[in-house]
Amino acid sequence: MKRIDEQRLFEKFQNETGVSNEDYYAAFKRVKRIKRFYTHLIVYILVNTYLIVNHCFEANSMQSLFQLHTYSTVFFWGIGLVTHGLSVFGHDIFFGSNWEEKKIKELMDKEKKNRFE
Repeated sequence: MKRIDEQRLFEKFQNETGVSNEDYYAAFKRVKRIKRFYTHLIVYILVNTYLIVNHCFEANSMQSLFQLHTYSTVFFWGIGLVTHGLSVFGHDIFFGSNWEEKKIKELMDKEKKNRFE
């Protein structure tokens, strides 16, 4: 997106919602990072599908689907993709922003229930 279009989009958004420059910029950067991750994921799927299918045709056999080296690119690139995903989505995947609060409340409710029994 061109810088002028981004500025117009921001001005329209700010007029409608009253969000500050910093909040908008942080959200804009996050959306860009998420978009790059999904692009990476799509490329990963397409390229690895092509590589596996191509490997089967070169070997003239479906037996190559059951060989470990056929999936080496999928495995090692997958490690990079998982790392990319964790850098984009952070630790919120496993422990959301309010996970601690929910867990504390759950434990307190459990303790309260055990006291009255």
